[in-house]
Amino acid sequence: MPHPIFELTVLVLPADIDEQNHVNNAVYLRWVQDVAAAHWKALASADAREVIGWVVLRHEIEYKAPAMLGDEVVLRTWVGKATRLTFERFTEIWRKTDGELLAKARTLWCPINRQTGRPMRVPAEVRARFSHE
Repeated sequence: MPHPIFELTVLVLPADIDEQNHVNNAVYLRWVQDVAAAHWKALASADAREVIGWVVLRHEIEYKAPAMLGDEVVLRTWVGKATRLTFERFTEIWRKTDGELLAKARTLWCPINRQTGRPMRVPAEVRARFSHE
């Protein structure tokens, strides 16, 4: 069964542009985090959102082409392997007008208990909602 893909479209703003006149690499990282958070909020139950928080263990981003001021970009994300202690998340960033792949990322997230800040196990039903592995 395919992984559920979540999409979010964003507009490149003047604050996103760096000295090379294209989107700064830190903005791509922010987008990776923003779409992951939006996906979590869209699919997780209120109870899960109240108890489970997330911290990043690793980000890997491969830049393919620059995004420019005024571009609309589509952020696509899905969860790969989801264990009790980690979620592997993939993100692709595409330019909407021409369908060009701008960047792709792999992030390893660790669930934490929002009250204690300590790592916690994700219940099977939460893993099942996001991943089919």
